[in-house]
Amino acid sequence: MSLDTPYRAVFCDLVTDQTLDILPLRDVSFEDYIGRAGSLSGTVPVPDRAMAERAHKIKPGRTTVYLERGGFLWWGGIVWTTNLQGSDRGVVTLGIQASTFDSYAARRRIRTDALKFSEVEQFQIVRRIWEELGPGLGASAIDPGDDVPSAPVPRTVSWRMGDETVYQEALDQLSAYEDGVEYQVLVYHDSGDGRRVRRRRLRLGSPRIRTGATDMVFDRPGSILSYSLPDDATRGGTTSLARGASTNANAAAESRPTLSEEIPARDLPDRWPQLDLSTDYNDVSDKRTLDTLAAAVLKEAQGSVLIPEISVRLSEVVPSALLGRTARIRITDEWHPTGLDARYRIVGVKVRPAERGRPDTAELALEEA
Repeated sequence: MSLDTPYRAVFCDLVTDQTLDILPLRDVSFEDYIGRAGSLSGTVPVPDRAMAERAHKIKPGRTTVYLERGGFLWWGGIVWTTNLQGSDRGVVTLGIQASTFDSYAARRRIRTDALKFSEVEQFQIVRRIWEELGPGLGASAIDPGDDVPSAPVPRTVSWRMGDETVYQEALDQLSAYEDGVEYQVLVYHDSGDGRRVRRRRLRLGSPRIRTGATDMVFDRPGSILSYSLPDDATRGGTTSLARGASTNANAAAESRPTLSEEIPARDLPDRWPQLDLSTDYNDVSDKRTLDTLAAAVLKEAQGSVLIPEISVRLSEVVPSALLGRTARIRITDEWHPTGLDARYRIVGVKVRPAERGRPDTAELALEEA
């Protein structure tokens, strides 16, 4: 099957992962990221009653979709929204919106007292969180994987029954530390028989997920179709303060959050005014933990925030293999007359289908390697 064949969408029951149908999907666009949910949108054409009966099987919140193209499994996730439309020309279509499997953590709240950890290695905590989520997914639970941290990092964290903390917030807290843990939920084919593996695998990395031992090289002129290098001072700062949970035991007194120290920026290369960053951690009451979180926020956003993106032809890369890879970007143009030569980590992939006069493209979101 060549890369020029249309996308093929495999729809399955979420809880059992049994295949419901394989349907055509038009106007496809999808994205995937490390550490946060990606999305997919597309349209199922409904030209006749027979196709309508098949498309009826797609139930939001109960159906998954896997996207295949060119013999590769490129994307998998949960259908959360459908939109049935009939045009003034009598054309009927079913639009779908889906998110990667890690989006399930944003739809569940912690309603157990079992998630209390004292000096437990953070990979174990993340696995325990996903194990707690597992029964709700039935046979489609997440395989915790076997990734081993390069250096064990113990954490003392807890989430309580009744606080209604979203599981996603707990995962975000563990990734917010400077030496925190990143995660990604992988969908893949078995290397032996080529079949889709039912249980998605949890991939972990600390402080970063990295893939491959060699750099991928992208040049302009060359494989880079376009690039964007936004430098945003509205998202950066020169001081950071974290606010935590209230520890006031007197119900009659005013409730005030626990505060970290105000962490100042150090060694900025240029002269900067004071720009304040503030973050909230409603489940954290330990001041030393808040100090660490405030410092991590400042490290990521000290000064201004640069989020580069490049666009490349889709035929030249396989998006499912890109996340975590190191990209060497070489650009020579009017702005870079002597040439830009920089290394970045690929943290996001956004695929756009071909349009008139433009091939399929992949936009790669980058961060400093």
